[in-house]
Amino acid sequence: MEQKLIESKIQVYQMDELCVSDRQLVDKAMLATNNSYSKYSKFSVGACIRLKNGLEIIGANHENAAYPVCMCAERSALFAAGAQYPDEPVVAIAIAARNSTGEFTTEPVSPCGSCRQAMIEIEQRYHQALRILLYGTKGVYVIDSIRDIMPLSFTDDQL
Repeated sequence: MEQKLIESKIQVYQMDELCVSDRQLVDKAMLATNNSYSKYSKFSVGACIRLKNGLEIIGANHENAAYPVCMCAERSALFAAGAQYPDEPVVAIAIAARNSTGEFTTEPVSPCGSCRQAMIEIEQRYHQALRILLYGTKGVYVIDSIRDIMPLSFTDDQL
């Protein structure tokens, strides 16, 4: 038998330690939580992505009584960017969430499996890492690539 150790590198910053452009991206993700339609879970998620050309696009989660047709904030922003700017690489995404009391989560909220897979596809499509900033009131996780939190990913080279 062989064992493999898989490690992830996640840096933790306070908001005031982030560079100005990262802080602005996180702030926009926090504001995007106001656009959430989360009448069932009362869990509002916002995302803001930055394209290589500097444009920023927000997304918010949208729920439906038929849960399978819900859309996460991350994919909402990524798909909007892909539809509007298909040739422009996505270089960063910030994600923030508010709980049922309307407060931002103390710990950063991590993307779901579907969003992680979409982010893997973005990295493959544009041949570059997608920087991820996950906001929590106790700190912001900064991750250099989706592969750092999804090391055993399903990619097109396996097809």
